[in-house]
Amino acid sequence: MRFEGTQEYVATPDLMLAVNAAITLQRPLLIKGEPGTGKTMLAEQVASALGLPLLQWHIKSTTKAQHGLYEYDAVNRLRDSQLGDEKVRDIANYIVKGPLWEAFESEQPTVVLIDEVDKADIEFPNDLLRELDRMEFYCYETHTLVKARQRPLVFITSNNEKELPDAFLRRCFFHYIKFPDRETMQKIVDVHYPGLKKALLREALEVFFSLREIPGLKKKPSTSELIDWLKLLMAEDIPPEALHSDDKKKSLPPLHGALLKNEQDVHLFERLIFMARQGR
Repeated sequence: MRFEGTQEYVATPDLMLAVNAAITLQRPLLIKGEPGTGKTMLAEQVASALGLPLLQWHIKSTTKAQHGLYEYDAVNRLRDSQLGDEKVRDIANYIVKGPLWEAFESEQPTVVLIDEVDKADIEFPNDLLRELDRMEFYCYETHTLVKARQRPLVFITSNNEKELPDAFLRRCFFHYIKFPDRETMQKIVDVHYPGLKKALLREALEVFFSLREIPGLKKKPSTSELIDWLKLLMAEDIPPEALHSDDKKKSLPPLHGALLKNEQDVHLFERLIFMARQGR
């Protein structure tokens, strides 16, 4: 199995190399990068390109490692026992399989996405060490050892909000997705909007990268926000001239709410505009 990119996803050579290295080493691929750089979509596109089923596990602050293996539905069993249902005799009827159990029992290799691992408690990665390393776990309720029939390709994404334990990092192949340069960004936009006028794209990229260069922004606009902004520009039929300016910092761009997502950044930009006008 080798990943060579897809028509829907612009993968840089170093990213493809990282994916294929994880496949060769049979280790989880830990992906970090700014929000909106395509970390989650990477797993989806790799699964599509390799023709493998995708199992997604989206992590929340309340997620425990056990949830990825299985959960015992004691409440439902109690309800059934009160109703006299015969299936309460077999506890296996109340074991809800998690994405890792589903991946382990699959007859073919799968792609497992553990999305935004740093949202969970700091102990969450450590609690998965054995399962990801040995590809097995024990179900105490049914006294069953669950072993992976086929080793899944595991993608783990992180927004770098928390430090991950060294023992966890040691078991992963790591790759940081750099923010796309202008040439790569143009290829990404071409995938989403192949018919976009070149003049509009040129001016939009100028505005977008100028915004990202402003020091002090709380949240720099991301790739996904650029895509949304371009969609709005086309929907409202905004001409390229409306984006053009000798100094991009002297006016708020049209529909800037798609790019600047909090009032602090809007106020910062407005102050820069005011200072630029005062300096003329």
